[in-house]
Amino acid sequence: MKYINKLASVFLFATLGVFALTSCEGSDLYKVGAPDWLAGMGGEEEEEGGDEEDLSGQMEDVYTIGATDFSTGWWQQFSKYYVIPEATKWIAQFTLNINPSASNTYKNFAMIICNDEDRGATNYKEYGAIRFDNQPSGNSEWGDYIDRDLVESNLTFSTDTDAGVEKLGGKVTLTLDRTEGGMIVKMTNGTVTKTYKQTSALANLNADQSNTNIRVFLVPEGSYIDWISTNLEPIGGCTSAEDKQPLSMELTGVPSEVLVGTELNEAMANVTAVVTFEQGVTANVTAEDLQFEAIPNMTDLGQKTLVVLYNKTFKGVNADKPIMASKTFSVVKELSAFTQTVVVPTPLMIGAEDNSTGFWGAHTDNIKIAPKETKVTTFTNYSSCANNWNNFCVVLCRADNSEYAVVRADNYGWGDCYATCTPVMEDGRDWEVWRPAMDGAKVTTYVTNNGDGSLDVKAVMVGNDGVTYTQEYKGMKNIDPDNLYFRFTVDGCHLVFDNTVGAEDNSTGFWGAHSPNIQVIGHQVSTITFTNYSSCANNWNNFVIVLCSADGSKEYAVVRADNFGWGDGYAACTPAMEADRNWDEWRPAMDGAKCTAKIVNNGDGTADISVEMVGTNGKTYTQTYTGINTVDPDNFYFNFTVDGSHLVFE
Repeated sequence: MKYINKLASVFLFATLGVFALTSCEGSDLYKVGAPDWLAGMGGEEEEEGGDEEDLSGQMEDVYTIGATDFSTGWWQQFSKYYVIPEATKWIAQFTLNINPSASNTYKNFAMIICNDEDRGATNYKEYGAIRFDNQPSGNSEWGDYIDRDLVESNLTFSTDTDAGVEKLGGKVTLTLDRTEGGMIVKMTNGTVTKTYKQTSALANLNADQSNTNIRVFLVPEGSYIDWISTNLEPIGGCTSAEDKQPLSMELTGVPSEVLVGTELNEAMANVTAVVTFEQGVTANVTAEDLQFEAIPNMTDLGQKTLVVLYNKTFKGVNADKPIMASKTFSVVKELSAFTQTVVVPTPLMIGAEDNSTGFWGAHTDNIKIAPKETKVTTFTNYSSCANNWNNFCVVLCRADNSEYAVVRADNYGWGDCYATCTPVMEDGRDWEVWRPAMDGAKVTTYVTNNGDGSLDVKAVMVGNDGVTYTQEYKGMKNIDPDNLYFRFTVDGCHLVFDNTVGAEDNSTGFWGAHSPNIQVIGHQVSTITFTNYSSCANNWNNFVIVLCSADGSKEYAVVRADNFGWGDGYAACTPAMEADRNWDEWRPAMDGAKCTAKIVNNGDGTADISVEMVGTNGKTYTQTYTGINTVDPDNFYFNFTVDGSHLVFE
């Protein structure tokens, strides 16, 4: 083993030398494009902006947020966090670049005001948002702690398609003043001035009530911002206008498995790197600007070390020294099969029952998704029905809660990874019908970690009108397959996670209660764990598994815990159980038995079921049904029902 490690080190150093020699010039991936620092400190006179701010204490803070081709969507890029303590005034300057062809008034920026937490943190809460444009009938400011009556502007739009958005561009001076106990916000570019004047004290949204700080950050939409200066140092520090050398990088999107014969660049097409430069500046780098090497090679099966090099400065010229990162993957003859696991989040209900909980006001715990795994969740969605977005949200994140993306029930989302996906819903959705149908809708979500740096989200929503609605987000990229989690949050709604089938006193008769239908696509295994409670009167007073089509019109097979079943597909199968089952012992042991069921769609028109039952007597019982046929592999679902029993899913 020592010799192998030494040999690998030789290969690594040799590879580093080759890449350093072959690094290309002329990259324009990162253009700071910021105004000249000295010009930015000029302290220009405002034409209509009121009193001029004193900029003598400003610190240079030069960076760009938003794509310079104006392609940045809402909630895709963010400024740094700027922390504003009590009795403090924050002053920032930046250049707002408006798309010359913009036709919507909201294509500028919004300032988000929040408590002293990172976005995505469990205790993160927002006061609200104030956007530079002013449209009293639209969403130019929002939030539970923002009073729109306190807004004034010398440029007001009647609709979001009015002409004049270009007037918002240019050098903007932004102030947030807490020196008088309330919060006064002023945004001005010398032509347009918008103010928000709140004299009452701010509520403290921090979990630690001794901390009275607030944070702000800026979000562009269809525009980009060249930051100039700030009087308060942001989290992570200020950024100088000078070019910066790369220091390190973190890889995401490296597949866990690659099929033998695949070219390296093809296999790593979804890899991205977060590169950290001097002064703590970071930037996302895509695969086409990275250089890859697999050690020892891509031709033999087995585990490989992926070596990735990057050799550019922040401004895109050759770096003084390239940086390197590595990660392992496996070259395989056949890719592993996908699995899916049915889970019940905790807590079992989030959001107030009167649907008064605002956006981000309640969350489930995070649930991890392994590479090539789908996590399936069922719940009932209750909505205020006021807006399309007053329903469940799925948050896709890392273990530390930093976000990949957030997606909603209504064909909308945000985040860096969301920008790479394709949202799909059923044709012809009538929103006026859909909104009220979502109050009490039975929802099943499928979140899939494809194992190659991408993920998919699907929601099947059976409304209270009996209509099935679907929402999918396919191909979200730039995911670390080894660090993927999800959770649920709410916005003017509440969610109840359905974890029980049947009455707790085991009085529910045969077919009297069912779990939701769960799909298993071809070549997948679905696993579900639950506790079985029984009246113990008969062998059949336990769980029952139903294999069927999506609408239930086709019943492939029904199988029980006690080596029995029926249906056309069941007739072809082979039931089996452990050889020495004693029914008189087994019946009472099933009242509280811990069960794990696996439902397999073989993809060839057959299905298998296996169940492991750990009884209250400590014994493990097994039940299998192998070779169930007449199955449509493209329309294969299962659900649980009861008979003098009840089930609690975990």
